[in-house]
Amino acid sequence: MNQPLLSVIVPAKDQAPFIRDSMTSLARQFDDPSVMEVIVIDDGSTDGTGELAAAFTSQLPGLKILRNEAATGVASARNKGLDDATGRYVTFLDPDDWYAPGHLAKITGEIAELGVDFLRVDHIRHTNGVRTIHKAPQARRGVRLDPRDSIAPYNASTMVDYCFPPFGIFDGGLKDAGMLHFLDGRHTAEDRPWVWRLHLKAESYAVSRQLGAFYRRGVASSLTQVFDRRQLDFLPCFSEVFRLVAEDPEAERFWAKAARQFLAIACHQLGRSTEMDKAYRSELHSGIAGVLNSLPADVSAEALATLDSKRRQLLKPVLRSAAA
Repeated sequence: MNQPLLSVIVPAKDQAPFIRDSMTSLARQFDDPSVMEVIVIDDGSTDGTGELAAAFTSQLPGLKILRNEAATGVASARNKGLDDATGRYVTFLDPDDWYAPGHLAKITGEIAELGVDFLRVDHIRHTNGVRTIHKAPQARRGVRLDPRDSIAPYNASTMVDYCFPPFGIFDGGLKDAGMLHFLDGRHTAEDRPWVWRLHLKAESYAVSRQLGAFYRRGVASSLTQVFDRRQLDFLPCFSEVFRLVAEDPEAERFWAKAARQFLAIACHQLGRSTEMDKAYRSELHSGIAGVLNSLPADVSAEALATLDSKRRQLLKPVLRSAAA
């Protein structure tokens, strides 16, 4: 049996309103859809998501439906798909997003032509019917780049801030080397250590000029819209980022970016924590303090010194706990 050109990994839980749109878009990617392996992970859905996806078997000959009886979360679902993927290249699609016709054929051709480990693309955000273009924060397009050179500086948006797994394509060798897997069991911020690992360990990447990936925003079921304990997953995810940086031979080059990125997300969560249960708020405060205390003292001090007054105010109770 021939190796598929591309594996597309689609983690899906209770996505009945959207899954047909994403699957229809996949059926329009290649003149010969049999070159593509589509792996849908039905992650404990109770609304028939898996059955709706399976109806596309005639249009997508390489379609596989992997079922989890109980939900495992997006990171573990993607990992399950990665473990099953056999394609020369790998990409991800969230089940409420979609591609313009031929988008995957274009970027698969481009990554092959450039010979890079991974290729990132801009995307179009669709929010309540309004579409806006969001560009990857790298001005150089269509050329081979060193991923490590796109991490710093700490005070500008860089490619480790563009952490969306669906907006890109990846050489299958990265999967075999364990560089595409996510921190298992995590529901939010799972893409942070994922993107840091890519930029620290991969040898090459590029950013495409292609525009054909659509990102649906404002979905009520999105984890950005909820306030339960899953929001605290950014804490172990950034502990993993800090571990990756600490083990790097050029750690001093990257500490400022990693620490500043953590503080930005910590302050975001503190700013919305009044919507959380009291126990989760307490865990959020102690967790942030614990992660800060795990950093080298000079790194945390320098990162805190860069904060504006609003973020300093949010962090005050946390810093008192960290100092105790």
